[in-house]
Amino acid sequence: MTIFAGLALLLAAIGIYGLMSYTVSQRTQEIGLRMALGAQLASVQRMILGQTLKLTLLGLGLGLAGAFVVARFLTSMLFGVGVYDPVTFVGVAALLIAVALMAAYVPARRAMRVDPIVALRYE
Repeated sequence: MTIFAGLALLLAAIGIYGLMSYTVSQRTQEIGLRMALGAQLASVQRMILGQTLKLTLLGLGLGLAGAFVVARFLTSMLFGVGVYDPVTFVGVAALLIAVALMAAYVPARRAMRVDPIVALRYE
């Protein structure tokens, strides 16, 4: 179970990284324009990480709602953990948020390095 959980976490990180990389590449002109108009590097990074956090919180909300519904059916597989154990739910949610932000860090750094002139000329 631990190996499968680790693989699921790794797949989630790879998926989030891929999605955010694609989003940053699609928004290169917008990011270049923002930087040309005076956006600070930290604000560009905050924008990308904020978008990741919004998507992650939306997914967590839906996932936690589904987990509460399915938890009763999984009671036979839970050993030493209550059906609605708040420590488990909060711990998993915090871990997934941390993994999502780490996965989005590289695309956010790449967005910070966008040259405004190159981004605006690219068409």
